[in-house]
Amino acid sequence: MIETNERLEAFLPELRAAQWVAVDTEADSLHAYPEKICLIQISLETGDWLVDPLAGMDLPKLLAVLQDRELLMHGADYDLRLFWKHYRFSPRRVFDTMLAAELLGYRQFSLNALVDRYLGITLDKGMQKADWAKRPLTERMKAYARNDTRHLKRLADKLRGELQEKGRLAWHEEFCAWQIRDCANQTEPDENTVWRMKGSHQLSRPALAVLRELWHWREKEAIATNRPPFFILPHETLTRLAQAAVDAELVDLLLPRRFSNRRREGVHRALRRGLTLPDHQHPELIRTPTRRLTEAERRRLADLERRRDAQAARLGLNPALIAPRATLRDLARNWDKYASELMQWQRELLQAPVSS
Repeated sequence: MIETNERLEAFLPELRAAQWVAVDTEADSLHAYPEKICLIQISLETGDWLVDPLAGMDLPKLLAVLQDRELLMHGADYDLRLFWKHYRFSPRRVFDTMLAAELLGYRQFSLNALVDRYLGITLDKGMQKADWAKRPLTERMKAYARNDTRHLKRLADKLRGELQEKGRLAWHEEFCAWQIRDCANQTEPDENTVWRMKGSHQLSRPALAVLRELWHWREKEAIATNRPPFFILPHETLTRLAQAAVDAELVDLLLPRRFSNRRREGVHRALRRGLTLPDHQHPELIRTPTRRLTEAERRRLADLERRRDAQAARLGLNPALIAPRATLRDLARNWDKYASELMQWQRELLQAPVSS
């Protein structure tokens, strides 16, 4: 376990000299709010290392060494977003074993499934919901964490070989590069939409005003108690409370039986704030324009779907990996405008002739 600057300094020369580097993280999103990176796992040919980001070390030194390396990762999207959010760190190259498995057409692409398939190793799944902020880590937690990176080199070698054989290695490289850019392109939440949630589109403007106040109360409560918002009140309860308040119904019946008096009063204050807002301060209704496709656009959409599905069947891929239907609708409306949002291999598959 690397938990002091002295140990980190001793480890960095070994990291710089490594032929390959596998990386993963553990966060506390199920136990804290906002979430944070609680552990960084690193495997080299010389061994497996656990780095403790909560120990107050000089992590920028570690990240500077990692930046110019190709990092072997599995399901890198979440880890890359955490790295960027907390450290503004983005590696130059990644080999994502999960993306590789998807591009090879595998329907089971979890790390457990792939390690079992390729290496005949069964991993312990029991620590997936552990609280990684707790110290000291148990030996079982340490073993679980090490296994997240320990097998990635052998797994990546096998997947890289299959991608090369099928002519899809360039697809994977492009996909990983796109993923790195996308994860480092996080924008600040829009204050007019961040509080909107599933079901809120069915609410009236007065109910939306109440919902917004409830969301802000829950957000402050979650931060103050360091608990995920859904532990305070789930989304569906917030929307039901907003509607009930506007309809002058008894809202207390919707609150958990063991809700504290302090939280209960906080909810009622939020309800009163929302209910007393003047009309001009109510949120606007957001209606996504759904222009119907013209006859020509429908024909183009049908052709694109036929091309995509034929290519997916030929390659053994999930069709949505080539392009989801929403993307196909955009392309049917205006290919020139939206084709640039596709990766090159996706464009080529959609433009290739389809065998009849």
